[in-house]
Amino acid sequence: MKLSRRAFTGGAALAGAGLVAGFPHIVRAQSLIPVKFSLDWAFQGPQAVYLYALEKGFYRDEGLDVKVDRGFGSGDVPVKVATGAYDIGIADLSPTIRLKLENPTSDLITPFVITEATQLAAMTTKRSGITTPKQLEGRKVAAPETDAGRQLFPAFAKAAGVDASKISWITVTPQLRETMLAQGQADAISGFMTSGVFGLRAAGVAPGDIISFKYADAGVRLYSTSVIVRRSYAQANPRVVTGMIKAIARAQVAAFKDLDGAIASLAKADPLTDRALEKERLAMNYEFVRTANVLKEGLSPVTEAGMQEMIDTMKAAFNVTTPLKASDVYDPTWLPDRSLLKFT
Repeated sequence: MKLSRRAFTGGAALAGAGLVAGFPHIVRAQSLIPVKFSLDWAFQGPQAVYLYALEKGFYRDEGLDVKVDRGFGSGDVPVKVATGAYDIGIADLSPTIRLKLENPTSDLITPFVITEATQLAAMTTKRSGITTPKQLEGRKVAAPETDAGRQLFPAFAKAAGVDASKISWITVTPQLRETMLAQGQADAISGFMTSGVFGLRAAGVAPGDIISFKYADAGVRLYSTSVIVRRSYAQANPRVVTGMIKAIARAQVAAFKDLDGAIASLAKADPLTDRALEKERLAMNYEFVRTANVLKEGLSPVTEAGMQEMIDTMKAAFNVTTPLKASDVYDPTWLPDRSLLKFT
């Protein structure tokens, strides 16, 4: 049975066999709790970790029957989780904070930050002639509307001294973003470096011709990929939320030690995977996951001050005054013992 590029499930049984599609050695347990889980993006290197967790039975070990769907941008995930289309998602945290600033009654939270350091960037090529962020003014920047880099561009623009009103945005599908830049139909793109840089390389742009303006280098401090869930769901399903965190943390450590195995899981979900390129992409992602704080304290080394700084940065960038506290966004109630979050 061929696996869909859209979904990769831990609960789809082969007819008459009771076996999971793609992994016949995994037997479906009737007692498992079903979980609808959305990734932040398409099946690429960083997303391999979550497919690896599925193949290795990490979710099952926590009593969970997880259906993993590809995502369509970090701005899309909180909307789908908020409406109940998904129980849990992973996404860059910024769009969730923005949603809460615009909708104060939203009970979306993160109980677990996976990637402490943001890899958001504006990316261009030498052919554009752009060598500084200021030179993005008057240019065409391509990105999906739900792209976290596009949604947070005002924060980057303010920090980098760019007049955001002088940016001409081109709304494109995720599949066309890098192609538009590679073909000269756009002057720059926004997004995660692991998506943009390697997407440009896949589109034929030489690595040495890619220029990246990292939001972090401009002074924008943002926590990044996080587990997104409704507080009400977490309160009603603590076993599920804690189990998902344990499985994800376990997978992050295990996949780092077995990059080839993680990419093999990815290739089972998408047979068109360029294994060498996606392995490089996954390795780059770990540069943002395995920070000094994480190596010292374990995953999700979030502080109240750091979270409040991120919230205040976003409020200033979007010119909003809505009160929002760190505890309204980050609630570590469902974290397992921190010994299970060590990145050893």
